[in-house]
Amino acid sequence: MRSQPTTTTAFGREWNLTRLWYGSVGTAGFLAVWWAGGREVPSYLLPTPSEVAGALWTELVSGELLVHLSESLLHYVPGVAVGIVAGGLLGIGMGWSLVIDAALTPIVRVLRPIPPLAWIVFAIIWLGLGHTGAAFIVFIGAFWITFYNAYEGVENASNELIEVATTLGVDSNRRLLWRVVIPDALPGILTGVRTSVGQCWMMVIAAELFGAPGVGYEIITSANNLAMARSIAYMLVISVVFLLSDWGVRRVRAHLLDWQQ
Repeated sequence: MRSQPTTTTAFGREWNLTRLWYGSVGTAGFLAVWWAGGREVPSYLLPTPSEVAGALWTELVSGELLVHLSESLLHYVPGVAVGIVAGGLLGIGMGWSLVIDAALTPIVRVLRPIPPLAWIVFAIIWLGLGHTGAAFIVFIGAFWITFYNAYEGVENASNELIEVATTLGVDSNRRLLWRVVIPDALPGILTGVRTSVGQCWMMVIAAELFGAPGVGYEIITSANNLAMARSIAYMLVISVVFLLSDWGVRRVRAHLLDWQQ
């Protein structure tokens, strides 16, 4: 078992500084190995970190980076938003209602194992190689992730809390759901939201590999043209956007769950 630092403030600060030092050393080592490898092979096989940084700067200054990132966001944001809302509502409904659960479980069990990328062909046929088709793929990914977290959160809600609320006069199913069950299931639901926000960037890139405009399309196009520095630069853009979106969701999650502290 990994040893854990004590929770005292002073030790916590020391541990954070130690982690920062280790992280810096590890990152520097990785960059050194990358640089050494890039020096030994042609840049179309493995560009050096400086070449990637140069390509990233060129894309940023020219404005191309923001254009392609905006194109990705045009199908990422609506796909994630609609998928989270739809998956969350269905998960809550099936987790709370035995009737809805019994009626829809066979359908869920058939559709759930199908990976989102398997729907790409149908997205192209139904919606075309554009933002709508790519958003559909993202929607599928966000929907199932959020659905199962919401479903398990509501299904495993504390019976003790429900009994206490009933004793105190909260006797209608609607009031129990909104005042007791959903707040108790909120950590699990928000975990699903956070996972969806991160995982769906993979769906975006996969959808764009088939022709939808955006960062993923630029990655594959640059690689096909042996512009590997530009391709890696856009891969790093995805990493940065993911980290920022994950940070934002964690902040919202901490704010919404502050009452549980």
